[in-house]
Amino acid sequence: MSKKKEELCPVYSKCGGCQLLHMEYAKQLKWKKDQVSQLLRPFGSLEKIIGMEDPFHYRHKVHAVFGRDRKGNIISGTYQNGTHRIVPVDSCLLENEKADAIIGTVRRNLKSFKIKVYDEDTGYGLMRHVLVRMGYRTGQIMVVLILSSPILPSKNNFVKALLKEHPEITTVVINVNDRRTSMVLGDRQQVIYGPGYIEDELCGMKFKISPKAFYQVNPSQAQKLYEKAVSYAGLTGRESVLDAYCGTGTIGMIAAPYAKQVIGVEMNQEAVKDAIAGAKKNKISNIRFFQADAGDFAVDMAQEKEKIDVVFMDPPRQGSSQAFLEALAKLRPDKIVYVSCNPETLARDLEFLCGGGYQMTKATAVDMFPFTDDIETVCCLKRLS
Repeated sequence: MSKKKEELCPVYSKCGGCQLLHMEYAKQLKWKKDQVSQLLRPFGSLEKIIGMEDPFHYRHKVHAVFGRDRKGNIISGTYQNGTHRIVPVDSCLLENEKADAIIGTVRRNLKSFKIKVYDEDTGYGLMRHVLVRMGYRTGQIMVVLILSSPILPSKNNFVKALLKEHPEITTVVINVNDRRTSMVLGDRQQVIYGPGYIEDELCGMKFKISPKAFYQVNPSQAQKLYEKAVSYAGLTGRESVLDAYCGTGTIGMIAAPYAKQVIGVEMNQEAVKDAIAGAKKNKISNIRFFQADAGDFAVDMAQEKEKIDVVFMDPPRQGSSQAFLEALAKLRPDKIVYVSCNPETLARDLEFLCGGGYQMTKATAVDMFPFTDDIETVCCLKRLS
């Protein structure tokens, strides 16, 4: 390992989170564009990759796992790649610096409040994880304390101690995860300070973000990604739009002022609630949200012969379901704008779509995660006939 990497991050070799820390940022962008270009070459060419001016401290959602080291000291940090060994992290090049400072304060306060950290092997202990979510534009801060039990001793005083050092915190939530599982968040929540959510602004829209809702961790790049996606759609105000895998409705709400109507579909119930609240807050009357599997929903639409002109799709890493792709072939929208976080599954899905009457006309890679090997891509497909 080079001295440069050690100087940049003392836990580089243990953490595994920054696969490209050894590369200058310009070289990272070239490498990422080359990776996507190679996969998408059968379908078309890529426009210039959209990078960041300042590629550090961009993560506005920061998670830390708590435990003890061999000497019994309380530690917090991240799991070593591919293991459940905790790598202690005080500050990270990718994470928001204020979020890191808040997690450090929580860790230091545990001892004085006699709060034990959770032991994965025995199942004993209270504090499992801490999640901090930051509003990029609003500055609002949510702290989620993930506990093995709903009872936090002296919770009011614990919050006071936290606010004394970080008065910018706008809400604190207890999330209960009492299962022996690798999942971070449980199903039960208790708001102990503030409204239980934060708000942020993106592309001129306001969004409500609750503890479990999906929201891009790099909002400055997310804005560029969504603006590119909406521009690719070329909306004129006459289109019926389907926003599939819509999350909190971000793309659909940004597109709504330029469309006749928008339908958003998402499986996560909490995300749908946030999307509905967001549409109301932004006074968007031409958008509706449904909680459903995107594939099942599209199949039903195709069977009902509903007319959809443009489809935005932003599936998870495993890509789209076969059922959704087959339903798209029946819906036959004029345009499909595909937002992908995995170029390999994107290429697989493009093979199906381009073999079924569509042509990729534009594509851009957007670097949402500098210093990692992850890359987002947005591409536009047009129906040939």
